[in-house]
Amino acid sequence: MTTRRSFLKRAGGSVALASVGPAVALADSSRTGHQASDDLFKLGIAGYSFVHFKLDQALEMMKKVDVHYLCIKDFHLPYNSTAEQISTFHETLKKAGVTGYAVGPIYMKTTQEVDNAFDYAQRVGVKLIVGVPNAELLPYVDKKVKEFDMRYAIHIHGPDIKLWPNASSVIDAVKNLDPRMGLCFDMGHDTRFGDNAIADLEKYAKRIFDIHLKNVTAATKEGSTCELGRGVIDIPAFVAMLRKVKYDGCCSLEYEKDMKDPLAGIAESVGYFKGVCDTSKSGRRKA
Repeated sequence: MTTRRSFLKRAGGSVALASVGPAVALADSSRTGHQASDDLFKLGIAGYSFVHFKLDQALEMMKKVDVHYLCIKDFHLPYNSTAEQISTFHETLKKAGVTGYAVGPIYMKTTQEVDNAFDYAQRVGVKLIVGVPNAELLPYVDKKVKEFDMRYAIHIHGPDIKLWPNASSVIDAVKNLDPRMGLCFDMGHDTRFGDNAIADLEKYAKRIFDIHLKNVTAATKEGSTCELGRGVIDIPAFVAMLRKVKYDGCCSLEYEKDMKDPLAGIAESVGYFKGVCDTSKSGRRKA
């Protein structure tokens, strides 16, 4: 019988990073597979996970857990950054073996804020914006998506915020707009709203451009973020659905527990996810 413990064991040293020295941790992580989770999707980290840390500290944590994709937040790269600052930022990421694949989430309440966000993303050099726009701005966002040839993924926030609480609220709003307008699927918030994250992944796959990997302690508003393998969402079933729908975007861990000391939880979550991916891939090969 496959258990959470066996998944963690398969994940190798990543899970133990918080209790070993950096040299040992890096050696272990190089043997475990970010390749295992990359056959259909890329493993990343949502920048908000590092809200209390400077960029170099965030990149050091990413190095320790062997994760190579980052959704960029403005506290690491301000909206008013110059071309030189953006170039320096990317060079810093490159030296750490990290690629910034998107920007956001960015809240947008006016057309000017929409303009600023698209200008920022273009200067940063990414083709995906994770946004939280006021509903009345969607026609204007649709226009900017066409103008800039970018994808725009609306982030959901569960029952805490009335604007975009779950996946269906986004899909209903964008279904008749440009196909480059879609969803940043925060599976944890979708679950806290009372919906089935695995069923929604299957149902809305064509409009899901980014995923915030997150597990929660309960499928209610009171549910809180926890380590990926410890919550109510069936992660092996979620990974199986990722494979079924052939998801090809990033799966970025958004870790919101112990945010001032998150490395142990990030390491456990990354290790668990890699273990699930490795196990499920191995099982698929034997089928």
